[in-house]
Amino acid sequence: MRRSMMYLYATVFFIGVVLTLLWGYKVANQTMPYIDQWTRDVVERLDDTAIYTAFRWITELGSSSFTIPFVLVMAFVFWWMYRSIIPALIFSLGTLSTHYFNIVIKHLVERDRPSVLVAANAEGHSFPSGHAMISMVCYGLVAYFLSNRLKQKTKKWLIQVFFAGLILLIGMSRYIINVHYLTDVLAGFFIGFLCLIGLVYLYQLTSRQISPSRG
Repeated sequence: MRRSMMYLYATVFFIGVVLTLLWGYKVANQTMPYIDQWTRDVVERLDDTAIYTAFRWITELGSSSFTIPFVLVMAFVFWWMYRSIIPALIFSLGTLSTHYFNIVIKHLVERDRPSVLVAANAEGHSFPSGHAMISMVCYGLVAYFLSNRLKQKTKKWLIQVFFAGLILLIGMSRYIINVHYLTDVLAGFFIGFLCLIGLVYLYQLTSRQISPSRG
């Protein structure tokens, strides 16, 4: 059973890498992936609807005006919860570095947005979605550090499901309000998830090295 799950994870990872690289290559060469061609009509139909308005509010949870103070507050919270600066640094610097990593990729690919909306932090290049990528790391680490301090499995599960849903909604909001193509969002999710896994592993490695010295 465990081996079959490992094969499943490896397959999903391989597919994610292939698709992300393929989409990145296509959009860098001014070619629109088929999935974007097939899904353009959806967002056009949602314009000026209640769904658009709802997602226009949701997208603010991934904007800098909200995430910057949120990261600062949660960094202090984690410092207090863990009685250690390490979780706070991993969380804050990890989120910040993901932001700059996103900028680097965008400048390499140089994809134009389907539309520009300054009020929603939708300027510059499009691939991958910064909201999807950064929210995956920011809220993913919040879910990890909060659930890591809980003993009850139900509470752990509720926190993880809540933040997973929030990440999904924030990322998809960029597609719904038509400031990103669907492939921008999906690639942002995947790259952000890889960054999240790397940061969690970095924290676990760092905490293991520090704990023996304290004992």
